[in-house]
Amino acid sequence: MTINESQQEIIDEFSDVEDWMDRYAMIIDLGNSLPPIDDSYKTPEHLIEGCQSRVWLNAEERDGKVYFTADSDAIIVKGIIAMLIKVLNGHTPAEILASDLHFIDDIGLAENLSPTRSNGLLAMVKQMRLYAMAMEMRDKKQSEQ
Repeated sequence: MTINESQQEIIDEFSDVEDWMDRYAMIIDLGNSLPPIDDSYKTPEHLIEGCQSRVWLNAEERDGKVYFTADSDAIIVKGIIAMLIKVLNGHTPAEILASDLHFIDDIGLAENLSPTRSNGLLAMVKQMRLYAMAMEMRDKKQSEQ
C-alpha cells in the first residue's frame, strides 16, 4: 500500500465520524493497537525533543525500507504516532522524505490539537523524516564505495 493509499484509508475512517470526542476515541484505539516498543529503546536517545509528553521512537531499515516502533506516556499522543507509523511504515527513505502528510489537515487533526500537542506532532514528523534522511544518506555512501 502506498503512503497516499494509507492516508486515504485514515481519511475515510475519520470521515464517517464528525464528533471530535469520537475521533479522539478512534485515535486512542489506534494507540492501543500499536505494538509495544522494546524497553531497550525507552532511552533519552530515542525521546523526541519538542513533545510535551514523552515519546520514544526507533527506526530500523530492512530490505531498503524503514520500520518504526514507538511508545508514549500519553494516550492521544500514542494514537497520533500510531497513525504516522501506519502511513510511513514499510516505505523507502526516499518515499518518506517525498511524502506530503496531508491526512493530518484533511481529518482536521492539527486544528483540533492544543498548541503543545501540535508542536509535538510536528516534532514526531520531523524525527521520522530525520531517520529516513540518515538512512538514505548512509545508503548513498555505501553504494558509492
